[in-house]
Amino acid sequence: MEAYTDFALVYDIFMDETPYGKWHDTVRRAFEEQGIRDGLVLDLGCGTGTMTELLAADGYDMIGVDASAEMLQCAMEKRDASGHDILYLCQDMREFELFGTVRAVVSLCDSVNYITEPEDLLTVFRLVNNYLDPGGIFLFDFNTEYKYREVIGDTVIAENREHCSFIWENYYDEAECINEYDVTVFEEEPDGRYRKFTETHFQRGYRPEEMLRLIEQAGMELVSTFDADTLGAVSDTSERVYVMAREIQKTQ
Repeated sequence: MEAYTDFALVYDIFMDETPYGKWHDTVRRAFEEQGIRDGLVLDLGCGTGTMTELLAADGYDMIGVDASAEMLQCAMEKRDASGHDILYLCQDMREFELFGTVRAVVSLCDSVNYITEPEDLLTVFRLVNNYLDPGGIFLFDFNTEYKYREVIGDTVIAENREHCSFIWENYYDEAECINEYDVTVFEEEPDGRYRKFTETHFQRGYRPEEMLRLIEQAGMELVSTFDADTLGAVSDTSERVYVMAREIQKTQ
């Protein structure tokens, strides 16, 4: 099954412990430090729009791009409830198109790890660079190779919620740097019966030095990197890393 189809309908339920508030504070502080307090901002790989909504509430003019129509449907339902003026586009990150440039691009929750070929990720970064205003900022996070190899590894996770539960079976191929996880969901239906479905997801483990090389090849310059958990320096045991880069030249 294609990723984020049926799973999109229960995604927010299982992401209830995700530190969106902390991530939002980090993004807002980073933008303000770079003088970006308003204007157009792209949320690339926006999913169900949680971060998009938070940034819209800050006064940014938000655009959300995601390849999953089902995830975007959830995002648009949030938009209808909040009344925020957000443009959502169903597009692949590797081929996205905007109507013009933006002041900043943000991509969180390890969205870039779903781009499993470095050549494709370079394409994404070049597109980001192309759609940034001169001097515009790109802020993204990614799960490190260390996290997939040493922390997640070959594990099984099971969790229950009030009306659904899931089993997460994880496999990491160290030679290929590919992390595969099968998510099996049991969702309660109105008649009390449970519907079972499974999705398979693939992500690539990247090293910080790989990301920095791709950023430079895409025509951007590094502003900073920092550990997403400690907000301090990146170390060999960092599990999630933020990268902030700036547009300095167009390459396409």
